[in-house]
Amino acid sequence: MHLFARLFTRLDGTNKTLAKLAALEDYFAHARPADAAWAVYFLTGRKIKRLVKSPSLRAWAAAEAGVSDWLFDESYEVVGDLAETIALLLPPPTEFSTRPLSEWVEQVLLPLRGADDATQQRVLGESWRQLDRPQRFVFNKLLTGEFRVGVSQGLVMKALAKVSGQTVAMIAHRLMGDWEPTAEFYAGVVTDADDGEANLSRPYPFFLAHALEAEPESLGELSEWLVEWKWDGIRAQMIRRQGTTFLWSRGEELITERFPELLPVAAALPEGTVLDGEIVAYKNGVLPFGELQKRIGRKTPGKKILADVPVRFIAFDILEQAGEDIRELPLAERRRRLEGIPHKSDMSFEVSRLVDAADWASLIARREDSREQRAEGLMLKRLDSPYGVGRPRGPWWKWKVSPFTIDAVLVYAQRGHGRRAALYTDYTFAVWKDGELVPFAKAYSGLTDAEIAQVDRFVRRNTLEKFGPVRHVEPQLVMELAFENIRRSPRHKSGIAVRFPRIARWRHDKLPKDADSLETIVELLPE
Repeated sequence: MHLFARLFTRLDGTNKTLAKLAALEDYFAHARPADAAWAVYFLTGRKIKRLVKSPSLRAWAAAEAGVSDWLFDESYEVVGDLAETIALLLPPPTEFSTRPLSEWVEQVLLPLRGADDATQQRVLGESWRQLDRPQRFVFNKLLTGEFRVGVSQGLVMKALAKVSGQTVAMIAHRLMGDWEPTAEFYAGVVTDADDGEANLSRPYPFFLAHALEAEPESLGELSEWLVEWKWDGIRAQMIRRQGTTFLWSRGEELITERFPELLPVAAALPEGTVLDGEIVAYKNGVLPFGELQKRIGRKTPGKKILADVPVRFIAFDILEQAGEDIRELPLAERRRRLEGIPHKSDMSFEVSRLVDAADWASLIARREDSREQRAEGLMLKRLDSPYGVGRPRGPWWKWKVSPFTIDAVLVYAQRGHGRRAALYTDYTFAVWKDGELVPFAKAYSGLTDAEIAQVDRFVRRNTLEKFGPVRHVEPQLVMELAFENIRRSPRHKSGIAVRFPRIARWRHDKLPKDADSLETIVELLPE
């Protein structure tokens, strides 16, 4: 555990990419395979679900530290992070453990699930007494399922590639899909071992696009680009191998059973085919993402939801054909092959429609039709580009239409997470309705660090009420919010739900009375 805690400290203590890469390489070069497997698991964003209830954890930590509950709660209020509060309050360790990370996870943490309260309290007390403060902090983060550190999946893969001698693309491919963090799995990631059966369901790493911020003319001749509508759905890969179908989301979640109407489509594909595309809600055209959300949480959708919200797979790339990885072929050739793939003529499948335009000026005009098409904008892809890994700049661009914007008033605030756990960074905004402010949307991003510090001071000085971790504040600050889509929602007090809300700017020039009304926002709803 001490090696992993030291790695965390090194990663958390720098914002320099090369320093983080060096720390990762050093760890993977010396860690036991079983420990390295769990390290990859946690560093790439996977988590073990919370094992102990928060109230119990707080009570047991206070007892172990010999402090009263009120003092623990006051300390927690100041620190803002439960794992760190516990690590700071506990007395120095009375023992020293050389137990490795894998044993801490497999023999201590995981058995806590389902154990009775007395056993959980005893095990946690024994564990805390064996760990120093950095190790306790990491241990607590793993325990609560809130482990985060400022390192990207790409950097982890780059470190593994450097240490193992494999390519980043190979490492990325082997880390896709479901896998168990074992020494055997880790060995398969970093060596030339044949995956065999493991390749049957494994998707490819998704190729992603950057947002286009420059003028489109800067990309050169339009004839060098393939243009498609950008749909707001679930990015997914449809896999047909050895008579079996797999649907993987970009979040590396197996979602096959959630979309049964796509199974006949996949079954009709030739053997050894992998398609990249978007799952959208579809009925006489693409429906808003809010409709698709009704199905996302249902592992086995019933007949009514299948009828109310049917889906369609819009294929825009082919990554594997007849069992051969064809990602290195240029997009123009992959597109030709995609269009030639025999498939079931069905309302549940289509090959993405291309957007034709004579020049960039004409394409700009077409882009303005995006919302009428119920699209977010356009995708621009170089015709000579291979299907890469991650998000390199240049080959693919997403060119969204300008977002909707409204002015709203900050009414509630809550602490953030990680480095921002001590600051109020999560905000709820309201708009006017019949002379009252009605909560409208939550936003967590868009302000600079200096602005966040200003808002944090405002929240502390202007709190009207507290509801657990939430503070109700004086309605004084006006922010401009940007969002992608808008729809009616009976689940929200305002009756409206928006997609990807974020803070566009702080409107120092406006008073709360100048914020928008719900009536104005309703006018933005699509007909």
